[in-house]
This record gives sequence, C-alpha cells and structure tokens, in this order.
Amino acid sequence: MKVLESRARERALLAQVAAPIRRFLTTEAGSAGLLLAATVLALAWANSPWSHLYEELWETHAALSVGDGGLSMSLEHWVNDGLMALFFFVVGLEVRQEFSVGELTNPRRAAVPVAAAVGGIVVPALIFLAINSSGPEARGWGVVIGTDTAFMLGALALVGPRFSTQLRIFLLIFTVIDDIVAVSVIGLVYSDHLNPPALIAVALLCGALALMSRLGVWRTAPYAVVALALWYATYESGLHGSIAGMLGGLLIGAHEPAREAVKDAAQRFRAFRQSPRVEVSRSARLGLQRAVSVNERMQFQLHPWASYVVVPLFAFANAGVDLRDGVLMRALSSPLTWGVVCALVLGKLVGVGGTALLATKLGLGTLPQGVGRGHLMGGAALSGIGFTVSLLIAGLAFDDPILRDEATVGVLLAAVIATLTGWLIFRAAAVFLGEGDADLPRFLDRPVDPDVDFIRGPVDAPLTLVEYGDFECPFCAKATGAAREMRERFGDELRYVFRNLPLSDVHPQAELAARAAIAAGNQDRFWDMHDTLFAHQDELEFEDIAGYAGELGLDVERFLRDLEADATDARVRADLASAEASGARGTPTFFIGDRRHTGPYDAQTLALELEKLRKDA
Repeated sequence: MKVLESRARERALLAQVAAPIRRFLTTEAGSAGLLLAATVLALAWANSPWSHLYEELWETHAALSVGDGGLSMSLEHWVNDGLMALFFFVVGLEVRQEFSVGELTNPRRAAVPVAAAVGGIVVPALIFLAINSSGPEARGWGVVIGTDTAFMLGALALVGPRFSTQLRIFLLIFTVIDDIVAVSVIGLVYSDHLNPPALIAVALLCGALALMSRLGVWRTAPYAVVALALWYATYESGLHGSIAGMLGGLLIGAHEPAREAVKDAAQRFRAFRQSPRVEVSRSARLGLQRAVSVNERMQFQLHPWASYVVVPLFAFANAGVDLRDGVLMRALSSPLTWGVVCALVLGKLVGVGGTALLATKLGLGTLPQGVGRGHLMGGAALSGIGFTVSLLIAGLAFDDPILRDEATVGVLLAAVIATLTGWLIFRAAAVFLGEGDADLPRFLDRPVDPDVDFIRGPVDAPLTLVEYGDFECPFCAKATGAAREMRERFGDELRYVFRNLPLSDVHPQAELAARAAIAAGNQDRFWDMHDTLFAHQDELEFEDIAGYAGELGLDVERFLRDLEADATDARVRADLASAEASGARGTPTFFIGDRRHTGPYDAQTLALELEKLRKDA
C-alpha cells in the first residue's frame, strides 16, 4: 500500500511541471532501464563463446539505393551516423523549445545551469589532459565532456531523494547546454576530409528550415523531408550525422499556443460535435494541430522512438567490449582509462557542482526552490555518467581498437562510480543537512484570511477552493467557469478564494488588471471587476480599466487613486509571495483545501477532489 501511495505522490509531483518537460522526464527516466539492459546484453554477448557473431552482426553492410545512386554502410555506422542523428534531432528540438518558451528564456533562471554546464565541460577536459597530455590518447578529451541524460535521470530515480522534480528540471537544463557543446565538438574536432559543395548544400538546407519556421509552416512533412536531405548532405560533407540532427532541431521554431489558434480549434471541434462527418473531423484535427507548434508535435512523435529504440540500440552496438585475454587488466592499468574515470567522476562533480555554487555565491542566479547544496552536489556526481555521447566520441576519437576499448571501459567504470558517489552524497545531505525532497512546496503557505482574501461563499464554509490566477491568461478564464460550476454544485459548503499571480513576463497587462481588481475590492466590488476583466481579456489597457470602473458604478476618482496606491501594490506583492511559498508557478494553480492540486483543472476533476476532501473531513 505504501509503495502505491508513494508512486501516486510521485506522479502528482511530476504533474506540477510543464507538459513538455513532464513528458521528457518520464520518457528519459523510463528508457534508462532499457539502456542498462542493452549495455549488459552487449557486454555479455561480447564476452561469450559467440562473441564473433556480435562483431559480424555490426560489420554487416546494409544499403539504400535509388537507381544508380545509393548509400551503403555497416550496421554499426547506420546506428552511429544515422539513428543517432534522430536522437540529436530530438535534442535540438528540446533545446530550441527551452530557449524559446522554456526555462532558458529567463536569463537569471538560466545563469546557474549554464555556468554548471560550462564548468562540467571545461574541468573534466582539463583533468583528462593533465593525465593524458600527449600522444594519440590526448584526442580523447572529448569523451569526458558529455552527460547521458537518460542514464542520469534513471540513476537519480534509484539513488536520489524520493521526490526530486525540481532537481531533475535543473539537471535537464544543464544537459541542454552540455549537448550543444558536445555536438559542436564532434563537428569541429572529430570531422575531417570535408567536401565544400556538400557543405554549401548543408548551409542552404539549414536556411530552408529556418525560412519555413519563420513563415509559419505548420505541417510536419516538409520539415521531415528537408531534415532528411540535410542529414544526407551532412554525411556527404564529411561531418558527423549528429551535426545535422542538432542543427535541424535547433532551426525548427517553438512557441506557446496562440490564443486565436486555440479558439479556432475549439470552434472546429464544436462543429464536429454538431456534425460528426469525415470532412468536419479532418478540419477539427487540422485545427488542433495548428494550435500546437510543429516543434512540440515533432518532439511528441519522435521522443519515444529516440529514447526507447535509438539510444538502447546505440548502447547495444557500442558497449560490447571483449574484456578477455587481458583486455580488462590492460585497461585498468591504462592512463587513458583512468583519465576518463577521473575526468567524469571528479571533473563533473567539481565542474558542475562547484561552478553552480560559485555562480550562486556571485549573485548570478539562484538554485531552484527546493534544491539544496547537497542535492546539487549529488546531481553533479550523477552527471559523471557520460555513456551515450562519451561512447560516440570514443568511436570517433580513436581508430586504434585497443584505445577505443580502454576508453569504453573508462566510461563504464565512471558510470558505476558516479552512481555510487551520488548515492553517498544524497544520503549525507539527508542526514547532515536535513535535505530530503528536492521539490516545490505542496501546501498553501498563507492560510485563507477573511479579513484579507477575497472570498465567494460563506467565509466559514467547510470546503475551500483557492485559485492563483492571471486576468490575461486565457486558461484562467476557462478555469473561472469551472470554479463557477463548483459553487453551483456545492452551494454554501464551498468558499472560493481568488489570489493574484500576474505573469508579467508573458502578460504585460496582468499586473495592472490585478491592481484594478483590488482597487475595486476597496469599494466591495472585487468580484464584479473580476468577472468584467475576464470577460474583456483582450482589452486591459489603462483606459479600458478606467471605463470598466465607470460602468460598474464605482467612485472612479477613488478607484484611480487606489489603483496607484502603495497599499494596492503591497496586496499584489503579498499574493505573489504566497504563490512562491506555496509552489504555484503557473496559472491557474488550484488548492483543494490547503493542498496544491496537480493535473487537470476541469470542473469534473475539481469536483472529485472536493468530494474527497469532504469525505476526509
């Protein structure tokens, strides 16, 4: 029963983050088991009496041909140069989304993970070069700069705090930068024999992708065709296919759903409900697709393939090192092996953790709420799991199979040691620093106060529904309708409380609207102004709001004074502070009683939660 309860709580906590990040975290962590299984299977096969079959399998050639033209590569190269391009294409899409609408749009929020990424690249490379400063081994410095996101999140689920959503998001942001640098290193350092005409074709195809994104092409097929052509041109140019994947993903724009597109999709869906015909269903489907950016739709379609198929297949093709006949003992005595181990385990710990702490000390930014220093250092230790990118670069850096095997053994050893180090740090942080969960708060920080809060319904009602909202947020307007249904359903048993959470970075008039509602509340007309503002979300300029005050019969002169008053500003700031302390990050955020609600906020879902609260009371 406790196991089921903890899993339910974990799912609830994961639901608090944005949907794209939630899908990424779930898929990446879930694929870690397949990745581990593929690695173990590859090692077992490569060290079995049938190891020659393993080698023969990956040396088998496969060809694609059209007329007189074609492309022929071994299965190992198809995986490393072809399928891994798909993996990095998905990474590129995620990077673009983070920079366009995600965590990296806020410079202060991004400063610490960006600093951690830089430290996590520079420090490991310096440690490796200090151990392997000359000879062919020195080419392997790129092996230690990458972090395997899937393995890292899987290890975090095993050895980290029970609830670690905030830490996972921080680590995800840092690996975004890590991936960009790793792919750049592959392109600039480990590519040779470049073909200028093919490079020109690469540039033209990149321009085509950027132009399509700029023009708002919303169907996925044109992007897929150009991306495939970009991969082929990149391969012919002498660059590694991963470059094409990352560039292609980065050039496909991401954006939040436009309000008009969402309205259009809703109208088309209503038309289908009224007339469920094939042509109407097609129109509704296309309307829904246009409402969501092509970047996010392609992520949704490709991410499971990349995580559950491409990455495990890559591990199966590259982790099979034959450790017999003295190979393991030779690797364990090799400076190359220990250079990789020290750089990944110690270098990532110091580079990621130390740089992030220095960045916070210098005031460049702060750690996410709920993430302590022990959490940070534990996550930094787990970032020493290089695996996917490390094995890919090892294959490119070393032509000598002995050196490649030594580097691979180092990567595998580092993954084990980094996981154990992370486990020890997390345990120590829990015992000595009292750092348990690495998550947002889950309970209402400031209790409902009838003398301060705006309440609809009896102030002493047994059920409480609190909403943190933004008057310019279209989803809040919909949620307000759900709250109205709750009041009709539960009557005097429910009190509904509205607190302001203006998201000024995306809704420029939201704070002015919040002040207007409070100013109207000084004349006991908060709820009238609340309903009026939501009914006119596209008209929230100062002149509009002053007009609404007049239409509601308010003392306009007093209203305008209160609108600019310090006390009104303090009320908005107090709501923002309580939202921060309660773990509310987006709008709308609901609290059922004093517990933050996660997941859907439609009327039926909220009603079920309130019913549970009534039964438990």
